[in-house]
Amino acid sequence: MVSAWDTLDDRLRPIVQASTDEYARVRPALESVTAEMEASLRAVFADSPVKPLFIASRTKTVESFRDKASRTLPAEDASEVPTLLFPDPLRNLTDLVGVRVIMTLPHEVDEAANLIKRQRAEFDCRGDREKDIGSIESGTYGYSSRHLILRTIQNETVREFHRLLEPTQKPNGSYLFEVQIRTVLAHAWSEIEHDIRFKAGDPRAWSPYFDRQFIATAAMLETVENEFAELHERYETVTGFWDEDGEGSAPLTPNRIRDIWMTLLPHVNRKAGDDWGWAAELLAAHGLKTTMDLAGLLQADAITRVREALDHRYSPGPDRLLDDLLLWRFGKAHIDLTAEPEDAPVKPRRESLGRRYRQMQLYRAREN
Repeated sequence: MVSAWDTLDDRLRPIVQASTDEYARVRPALESVTAEMEASLRAVFADSPVKPLFIASRTKTVESFRDKASRTLPAEDASEVPTLLFPDPLRNLTDLVGVRVIMTLPHEVDEAANLIKRQRAEFDCRGDREKDIGSIESGTYGYSSRHLILRTIQNETVREFHRLLEPTQKPNGSYLFEVQIRTVLAHAWSEIEHDIRFKAGDPRAWSPYFDRQFIATAAMLETVENEFAELHERYETVTGFWDEDGEGSAPLTPNRIRDIWMTLLPHVNRKAGDDWGWAAELLAAHGLKTTMDLAGLLQADAITRVREALDHRYSPGPDRLLDDLLLWRFGKAHIDLTAEPEDAPVKPRRESLGRRYRQMQLYRAREN
């Protein structure tokens, strides 16, 4: 791959090489700073509910430093010497030390960033940007990544580095470094993209189909991450239904029943309607009055066995399925509590429930 150093104006090479030699001299001390920053960030998460999948760090290689230090701004006149983009790279570059914090889900990226930014005794946040924002605004795709620029505060390891870098200056313990926070899927995508797109060989071998495929995979990545985020949100909601000191104790109003049903059984929504008062009446007849009561009734194993026992000709809607689940659990008591009296002249509901109850009894006898 052709680097910025390879194409650098010969008149600028001595300046860049001198900076590179200086960087090579102090890099071992900078590696200690890198290790210290990684350890500090690990400590931030140690006692926090926000848990990264992993944290990794790196100190920029000498070759990478030289290439970045070789970047220039074009001169207005071709005969003039170009201007170095980073005239003092050892002090201008903020990514010589980099730490990556890899999370599971998109919302955790923001949680991790906010947690790090609150560590004001150790770090001063000097920059915070989301790498995918530009992609969103331009209508394109790219991996999402939160980039923080942090400045250390009175750090002794940094002071040791400064003593080596500038022996005549008083070390202040302040140093700028970069923290990238992204999801594991975005991390995998970016690593592959970097290997193929930025570490490619001869640029003449590049095909526009590579860019096209990267855009397509980025779009798929966004879709997958959205699905995982929705799964996590649903999981948090469902587990909350079993919290007897919280959501689990919430009373079963008609709207609450509808919301619980659509969370647990969104595929069973025919004839759901807006009025779930009928469901509240059926449940209340058996003393089922809390969220946890309904969550306990709508269990997958019970639903599967009810479907097998009754062998429904048509997929039942919420009204029929709830009625059958209550009949499965409470048996004849459900009939007596919710159907017409036994001596009623016309009793279609009692007769229907009776037929279904006998089917359930036969099924249980066969299963046993």
